[in-house]
Amino acid sequence: MATLKTLSFRAATFPDCPSNVTNYTNTRNSNWKPPQAAVKPSLHLPMRSFELKNRTSPEEIKCLRLITAIKTPYLPDGRFDLEAYDDLVNVQIGQGVEGVIVGGTTGEGQLMSWEEHIMLIAHTVNCFGGKIKVIGNTGSNSTREAIHATEQGFAVGMHAALHINPYYGKTSLDGMVAHFQSVLSMGPTIIYNVPSRTGQDIPPHVIQTLAESVNLAGVKECVGNDRIKLYTDNEIVVWSGNDDQCHDARWGYGATGVISVASNLVPGLMRELMFGGVNPTLNSKLLPLIDWLFHMPNPIGLNTALAQLGVVRPVFRLPFVPLPVEKRIEFANIVKAIGREHFVGSKDVEVLDDEDFFLVSRY
Repeated sequence: MATLKTLSFRAATFPDCPSNVTNYTNTRNSNWKPPQAAVKPSLHLPMRSFELKNRTSPEEIKCLRLITAIKTPYLPDGRFDLEAYDDLVNVQIGQGVEGVIVGGTTGEGQLMSWEEHIMLIAHTVNCFGGKIKVIGNTGSNSTREAIHATEQGFAVGMHAALHINPYYGKTSLDGMVAHFQSVLSMGPTIIYNVPSRTGQDIPPHVIQTLAESVNLAGVKECVGNDRIKLYTDNEIVVWSGNDDQCHDARWGYGATGVISVASNLVPGLMRELMFGGVNPTLNSKLLPLIDWLFHMPNPIGLNTALAQLGVVRPVFRLPFVPLPVEKRIEFANIVKAIGREHFVGSKDVEVLDDEDFFLVSRY
């Protein structure tokens, strides 16, 4: 039987209590001051490098028009399928996509350990960093975690960070500013505003305060095009976060471009939408696909679609599950209507059965 360790404590020494209460009271003369809590200045210094070889300026991020929130594919046991991931990124590069968000909502960063997360950022930089801008989602509702992940992300070479406002455990607007300012010093940063997920809007005056930092590359804005116009009128760079609004945002409201989910599937058409000028015909052609993608919370539709196209294994990390069979049939019809040649991969689109999917709960 194991022997429990015995802990010994050194007795604390306390000053003797005054024997005469009256005399003790008299010691509180005019020179007496109540004890004060020690207020220490923050000694945190950002763990960053100014090595110019791999340093990216915010200006290089500000000019990107098409950024894909890249999907993370899995092996049957739930680990990353890096071969499939590399194929996806290579297709993005070949079709003219300029940047990828790694480990974002679409890439299921919320289902990754930080070790997995930083590894995937490092892998992407190592393999593709010379061909495409790598933007790591290192945001968190914990400022401590956001700082730590962002330091690591820049240390492994990511070109910029994506940061969201604290969600669930929401803070005040002053706290929101302090949260973002704690990471802005580390490098080029995109602020992501998606109240439907965080439960809290980032109001314009907060963004205008943060814009005083030279490292604010811009905002991924999901509130709508009127908000985008407000920022572009004030020379703040904005990307639309809504695929269904990005054409009008780009050509009617001054957005620099889009951070897209649909470009995982049709990168060439999304590039045309962002670079080719006003094109309501193409926009209308893509809207049924975009509506289908967001029928259920992202990335459920995207994961189902890529599996049907045969470019990733049909593996889902729970709590995500595939769309029902009637929606899979609908997707096959959408692919035929747009044209299979516009989609990633080379296999014919399939309507997968329920038993074709792997749902992984331990990963």
